[in-house]
Amino acid sequence: MKQQYVSVIAGLVLAMLAGCSQQDDLSEVNITENTLVVNGSSTVFPISTEAAKRFIREQPETEISVKFSGTNAGFRLFCEGKSDVSNASRPINAEEVALCAKNQIDYVELPLAQDALAVVVHSGNDWVDSLTLDELKAIWSKQSEDEIMNWNQLRSEWPDKLLSLYGRGQDSGTYDYFTTHVTGVTRESRSDYVASEDEEYLAEHIAKDKNALGFFGIGGYHRHWDTLKLVPIDNGNGPVYPSIETVANGQYTPFSRPLFLYVNKQSLEDKANLKVFLTHYFSNMVTWLHFTGYMPLTEAQYAQNIQQLLK
Repeated sequence: MKQQYVSVIAGLVLAMLAGCSQQDDLSEVNITENTLVVNGSSTVFPISTEAAKRFIREQPETEISVKFSGTNAGFRLFCEGKSDVSNASRPINAEEVALCAKNQIDYVELPLAQDALAVVVHSGNDWVDSLTLDELKAIWSKQSEDEIMNWNQLRSEWPDKLLSLYGRGQDSGTYDYFTTHVTGVTRESRSDYVASEDEEYLAEHIAKDKNALGFFGIGGYHRHWDTLKLVPIDNGNGPVYPSIETVANGQYTPFSRPLFLYVNKQSLEDKANLKVFLTHYFSNMVTWLHFTGYMPLTEAQYAQNIQQLLK
């Protein structure tokens, strides 16, 4: 069932990419005072990009810029008044709340979707069939830097080959979440790995490196399912793949998490089309969110989001 879920989602993602291949690159839009500016999480980036493209098909006169800088950097921009909407792979933290308050930025928090972190290896990796949380900690802990360098240091039956690591950088909320639940210390890990806020960059490099191991949001895996191998995680109850079912029932704990949008209240007043865009964003999400590889919330939650926007 889990493998079937992966295959179905992968097919849907390919269909989405084929349908959107002729769309303009929303990250290259020239920003004017009328442009709706969306920035932040690269995990949420594909969702907001798809929502914007769907809206622009109906209202082509609307200018929307969608970029990613990572959740952490995105919140800094948002709290400095440099974006209208901040994509986020975690809730806003106390330091960011204080920065927004200092700059008199009031905002609305809107739950968006459920994500699962994906641990992946090269598609040709024939030795890794699962990883435990303890093994992930042994790999990624700060103390493991220059110490755990080969695959056979994790399990003796695995090959004596270099362990090449790839993951999200420190401007990423995904990095915060991963380190919190793997190393036990938020924003602390070994530094001798290839770090990037760009999931596409990471996926493409892992696909070329037979000794690679990496992590990012499940959407990044689904967009590259044919060149990567998804690794099930054993949290003490046996290996579990991420899926709609295992995220919903808690079996994929601790690697499932909510995603959010944060919206500048002043922008909602100053830019009338922002409210229209976001209402459109949430009004039919359950019909297309699966195209991006992420898991929708309930229709009732999206209706509640719209009510908050229309207050």
